[in-house]
Amino acid sequence: MRVLLVDSDLDRAAAVEEGLAAAGCTVVAIAAGVEELTRRVRDTGAEVIVCGLDDPSRDELEGMRALHRDEPRPVVLFAEKAAPEQIEAALEAGVAAYVVEGLAPSRVRPVIEVAIRRFRAHQALRRQLALAQSDLEERKLVDRATGALMQRHRLSEPEAYRRLRRMAMDQGLRLAAAATMVLEKK
Repeated sequence: MRVLLVDSDLDRAAAVEEGLAAAGCTVVAIAAGVEELTRRVRDTGAEVIVCGLDDPSRDELEGMRALHRDEPRPVVLFAEKAAPEQIEAALEAGVAAYVVEGLAPSRVRPVIEVAIRRFRAHQALRRQLALAQSDLEERKLVDRATGALMQRHRLSEPEAYRRLRRMAMDQGLRLAAAATMVLEKK
């Protein structure tokens, strides 16, 4: 597992790097902060990001949000503070695990494993949501095209739908593409 370690405390980062190496992880880079986090992840090929931040700032969380949007990876955040609004902001920024009371080398590997599983589950849900939204939009498009055919040709709904399906099959198109053609004809 390729890990990017973010920690401004170099002594703590060195101890965590040793702990990660002992657990079979490869630390590909150590960064003092989250500036240009997305670029660092791309450049290093990191699979997981482990951050040791005493008190995550809004800018640091914004860097994690940009990473989650542009180059999604599991992010584990070890922090000293546990204000509910701070934890909520971190989770909204895409942090997969928020661990309070420090970054101990022995705790890192199990937390990473949980974070990876949580991240994968979250990504699967995002894909399912995107697919459901796409299906719904296609269904709306087909319904509008069916309505347009009903109105133009004085057809019943089943007849208009059959005509739309036939048009799609004859032209080798998906139903949504045929619906778009019908709606563009007006």
